[in-house]
Amino acid sequence: MRGDLEGEDLRSKKRLQWEKRVLRDAVRGDQRAYAALYHEYAPLLFARVLMPRLGHRAAAEDALSETFRTALERLHQFEPRGVSVYFWLSRIAMNKATDMHRVKARTRRALTSFEQLLEPLRPAPAEPGEALEQQDELEKVRAEVARVMDRLNPRYRRAIELRFLEDRPRQDCADALEVKLGTFDVLILRALRAFRREWDRAIGEAPDLGALAGAKRTTA
Repeated sequence: MRGDLEGEDLRSKKRLQWEKRVLRDAVRGDQRAYAALYHEYAPLLFARVLMPRLGHRAAAEDALSETFRTALERLHQFEPRGVSVYFWLSRIAMNKATDMHRVKARTRRALTSFEQLLEPLRPAPAEPGEALEQQDELEKVRAEVARVMDRLNPRYRRAIELRFLEDRPRQDCADALEVKLGTFDVLILRALRAFRREWDRAIGEAPDLGALAGAKRTTA
């Protein structure tokens, strides 16, 4: 179905005629036509658009998959107008890369906050001369954090446990949960937001918890 397009410019008449036939068939549900489109342009999008913007093979592969998923959903909206579908696909790919950067930035900010918030769950040796009263207070914080964790969706709880309590790399966490790296980044962000909501609710019910957690971060 692909035909001989090797060396053909993206604006060549031969390529545009091939695309017209393939797009027509793909819109009608022909999976072979869609596969031909993928095999023709996926390598270009990966090398020219996604890797330069994301710099990480796994992230670029995730973005490529999302690019073609979105393209399949919107293929009927594409209007050639004498331009290769590659340029339409590249815009989708650039948007996916931008979305991934935004998720990563939001996750990084969330991680900075939650590294401190989850500190009470990490075992720490008692400081010489540490007051028994202070130890009791910290145990209260640990117990409340554990209760908040128990109220989370099991998948969210496991994501937090893997990333923070077990201190495993992101890719290891993704592998343990059997998801792609990009999916894990979204999952951990949602998990942290869910934890924050539950933690804020717990502090609302017991305001002294906020002060105790702050004391732990100050002395840690």
